[in-house]
Amino acid sequence: MVTYLRNGSIRTGGDVLAAHPKSESLSTGLPGLDRVFTGLLPGDNIVWQVDVAEDYRPFVDPFVRDAIARGKRLVYFRFARHPELVPRGIGAEIHTLHPEVGFETFTARIHKVIEEAGRGTFYVFDCLSDLAADWYSDLMLGNFFMVTCPYLYDLDTVTYFALLRDGHSFDAVSSIRGTTQLLIDVFRHKERLYVHPLKVDRRSSPTMYLPHVRDGKAFRPLTESAVLSEVLEDLSRRRVDAVSRTLDIWDRKILQAREVLDEVRLGVRPGGEASEIFGRLLRMMVTRDERLVALASRWFDLDDLLALRKRMIGTGLIGGKSVGMLLARAILCKADPRWRDRLETHDSFYIGSDVFYTFLVRNGCWRARRGQRNADTFMEGAEEARERILSGTFPGFLQEQFVAMLEYFGQSPIIVRSSSLLEDSFGNAFTGKYESVFCPSQGSPQERLSAFLEAIRAVYASTMSPEALLYRAHRGLIDRDEQMAILVQRVSGAVHGHLFYPQVAGVGLSYNPYAWSEQIDPEAGVLRLVFGLGTRAVDRSDDDYTRLVALNAPQRRPDAGRSGDAGFSQRRVDLLDLRTNRFTSERIDDVARVSPDLPIDLYATRRSALLRGAGDSPRPSDDGWVLTFGKLLADTPFVQYMREMHGILRDAYDYPVDTEFTANFLPDGRCLINLVQCRPLQVKEGGNIVEPPKGIPRNALLLESRGPVIGQSSLSRLDRVIFVDPAAYSALPQRDRPSVGHLIGRVAHLPVEERPRNTLLLGPGRWGTSTPSLGVPVSFAEIDTVSAICEIIGVGMPVVPDVSLGTHFFNDLVEANMLYLAVHPTRRGDSLNLKFLAGAKNRLAELLPEDAEWAEVVRVIDFPEAGDKRLPYLNADSFRQRVVCYLASAGKNRRKP
Repeated sequence: MVTYLRNGSIRTGGDVLAAHPKSESLSTGLPGLDRVFTGLLPGDNIVWQVDVAEDYRPFVDPFVRDAIARGKRLVYFRFARHPELVPRGIGAEIHTLHPEVGFETFTARIHKVIEEAGRGTFYVFDCLSDLAADWYSDLMLGNFFMVTCPYLYDLDTVTYFALLRDGHSFDAVSSIRGTTQLLIDVFRHKERLYVHPLKVDRRSSPTMYLPHVRDGKAFRPLTESAVLSEVLEDLSRRRVDAVSRTLDIWDRKILQAREVLDEVRLGVRPGGEASEIFGRLLRMMVTRDERLVALASRWFDLDDLLALRKRMIGTGLIGGKSVGMLLARAILCKADPRWRDRLETHDSFYIGSDVFYTFLVRNGCWRARRGQRNADTFMEGAEEARERILSGTFPGFLQEQFVAMLEYFGQSPIIVRSSSLLEDSFGNAFTGKYESVFCPSQGSPQERLSAFLEAIRAVYASTMSPEALLYRAHRGLIDRDEQMAILVQRVSGAVHGHLFYPQVAGVGLSYNPYAWSEQIDPEAGVLRLVFGLGTRAVDRSDDDYTRLVALNAPQRRPDAGRSGDAGFSQRRVDLLDLRTNRFTSERIDDVARVSPDLPIDLYATRRSALLRGAGDSPRPSDDGWVLTFGKLLADTPFVQYMREMHGILRDAYDYPVDTEFTANFLPDGRCLINLVQCRPLQVKEGGNIVEPPKGIPRNALLLESRGPVIGQSSLSRLDRVIFVDPAAYSALPQRDRPSVGHLIGRVAHLPVEERPRNTLLLGPGRWGTSTPSLGVPVSFAEIDTVSAICEIIGVGMPVVPDVSLGTHFFNDLVEANMLYLAVHPTRRGDSLNLKFLAGAKNRLAELLPEDAEWAEVVRVIDFPEAGDKRLPYLNADSFRQRVVCYLASAGKNRRKP
């Protein structure tokens, strides 16, 4: 048991701990009120519960005058709609703030002022209730107080707050009550002013917790029962009923919206009121991005928003991924009603962004979160915060809602997906930066709840990952509010034996930046298609292959020479194993063996039939399956659906789009599409197409490729080439290869004065892989400063490029306006000047002396070289799928870059 003594000492277990250091007398400016509280103490936060903001002023005025008279530093935070409380010109510091900038930004600005003001400062805040109105959330009001009050307490400040009584939910008021040092009820009865202390920390008196009436300069306790009952009964009669006080301001807004909509339909309210409340709810629940607000206003209505609330847990925004999915579905169904029958019904749930902040605050992670807004220190404390998040707990009221949701889904597999505020927006995709976690949902209810909570914690913890933080820093988003909402979706697919998976999944782009043939129309779009879960379409994690489908020429593959080769088809299937309750990968033959009800002939061909070139339906055999997707693309409406879908969405967005989807064929033959994600595609079309010079001397040709090449067609001068020697790299033990990736990251992030503008990164195998046997394992954050990356195929590593179109890595390339290409030196029409690259001066040891031991593997070549005034030019034509890199003097080059 802990007991606070009158002098500030703390008694615990019979021992008296150190007393609070003696300080000068602190005052409310009203001596009579000081006696009610038996004095103020350093660190006191005082919350005044009032009926109207005007009842706060009688306590603010004397407090301000007394503090200034004593020479105290007094800071006033001005942010509410009521008249200002502290006039200008009396010696107070006034900071005008705007809550609509968002919880995190608003709180950070206040904390910065508090930090700079230092110890012993006096503060006055406007009435806090306006914050709940601007943030549409009592929960966030409580969170603000919980992170601000202790900070003030630690600095021995004295601070005044006000709160409208009965204007907020019990949960919010409970958070404030549990955190503040003094909570005072203020009310009027027969024109007289009363104060009723409800909580006073570390001090007491026989009459402290009785109502006190202001009587001149004195505050007299009411001790007579008859008087007390009369005063308090009058107050109770005027108070809001307890049922209303259980509701957050959020829920009251929703109830108001339902009432307005019903009355508009009955004709007793004008339709304009429904439009007005729709606009408020849109910014409260969906988005505050003006570009998305305009788009959503065209395709959503008030019914959509009220239906959305029924599937929300907590309050706040639903985040970019959820917005994209819902908006795309609304666009399709309202633009063409036939899509109502083509789309798989979704029944997703949404965990509001306010829950994320609540979790951080209640698990002691806010200090680390606050530090991440500083560009110089954003990585400090991140790992500790991640550990706290991964072991954090959720409030009981949230767990109850989680249980209800899991009972709804039962044992259907679900996926817990990140849906942050900035994710999937115009300009910032955040692809692959945050976690998504599958829950196969097998086991007891408690086991399923435990797995679900672990999945949420994993998503929350990913906001503290180096990848996410570096992405935010690189995109200039460190000081932006980035709350994490969560989208909980039923996994599309069906049970096949002990396995669960969809028949088809993939990524779709409404614009195809990789036109590998003149017959391909880039405006028709392109798919990256897989059998099973779509994770294999967005991650380049192994040496398997996916199927690229140009939607105007679905049978025309990127490399016709290997289109019939089973070695270049998808061999493994991502799925959920319900027996082991986990995500895994299985070979297609093993999947087919336990899936007798699967229409596999739509997707695969018997290996023997493929080798014979047979065009008839495959016959049962034990020689295995090859995933060609032949009948799916030729004999079903799938391609037509995909092309129509992407065209409708592109036109509605007035912008190229990037989607994720699944497709399943039902026993009755219908094809149902499940659109699980849609976002603006940050692809840049066109670019200057310049013919390379004719007759380039052989010793001046650095590389030549017939594709693939993805990015804007351009002619650019290179300043540096970072070259990973294929032979030296392939000779390294697997354990040493990640060190090469980290070294490249250090070279790519040298100080600006040592880092030229245009750099080509050239190395064996796949860039962006996590498997060292397939290429150099680097994260995009390690190479995000280079201008172009080139994969060397067939030298040192046998891996053939699986173009990253549609993957998380590809989206990073596009956002960075980085050119991607591959060169296959053993292929006719391709060449690579290994002799020049091996013989050019290597600056690695000069730039990074501590890494000189890697000079045989990694070469840093700067231009122009000593004694050679020629400069390298990279001529990339993405339309014709041709790249030439050559040395030439600036005067002789056909086009000055």
